[in-house]
Amino acid sequence: MASCPASFSDIGKKAKDLLTKDYNFDHKFTLSLLSSTGLGLTATGLKRDQFFLGDISTLYKSGNTTVDVKVDTYSNVSTKVTVSDILPSTKAAISFKIPDHKSGKLDVQYLHPHAAIDSSIGLNPTPLLELSAAIGSKDLSLGGEVGFDTASASFTKFNAGIGLNKVDYSAALLLTDKGQALKASYIHLVNPVNGTAVAAEMTHRFSTKENSFTIGSSHALDPLTVVKTRFSDNGKVAMLCQREWRPKSLITFSAEYDSKANNVAPKLGLALALKP
Repeated sequence: MASCPASFSDIGKKAKDLLTKDYNFDHKFTLSLLSSTGLGLTATGLKRDQFFLGDISTLYKSGNTTVDVKVDTYSNVSTKVTVSDILPSTKAAISFKIPDHKSGKLDVQYLHPHAAIDSSIGLNPTPLLELSAAIGSKDLSLGGEVGFDTASASFTKFNAGIGLNKVDYSAALLLTDKGQALKASYIHLVNPVNGTAVAAEMTHRFSTKENSFTIGSSHALDPLTVVKTRFSDNGKVAMLCQREWRPKSLITFSAEYDSKANNVAPKLGLALALKP
């Protein structure tokens, strides 16, 4: 629903994406194939230091049902079956991993013109229960989330937040870490023509009275090239350059320098995503 509020997990997401999305300091390769029958195949390889990780996933869509199966380097098989409109405005998904017999989980999402509700329950004798909800509209939303571990009879999380979304800016205020931290974020689209945008995120921790912040920017040099920058109060400076060198295929170069660690070499990363 275009007019319904965003899910609670989406509050502050625009600023977070500008500051973190696509930054990668490893070597990553992704190949995605999609057939006319609705079957998709994706192979991913990641080289981190001296280790190589990889997985192969298949995605099949038929009507309102989507089946996603992934096999990783350690022979773990992850399966997720999603059914849309199982009830009006309701989507349900069941997922599990093999051989982990306690990994089963059921997720249900309900969208209303003035509310978005997401719930999750583990499919085991001592499940983890999670519930999040947001009310309002597509411009203004107020929500919260809570997680409860039945095995330890304790809360794993309880957070709350409010988000404001407009065409050229978005702001969010979140109470996180079980009420121990207050996080504020803001993103502003400076120039819609070339996609220039700036974002900032600040966090205050009540227990230590410490403040931290991150600021960043994004700018399109041309319709196919995007440059992003990021600076944090911990002295780390990062940049990213992403180029669409062929339709739907991206090459991304990332670099990060820690000004407080002079004896550590800058981190460099390269990601290549192919979609024939």
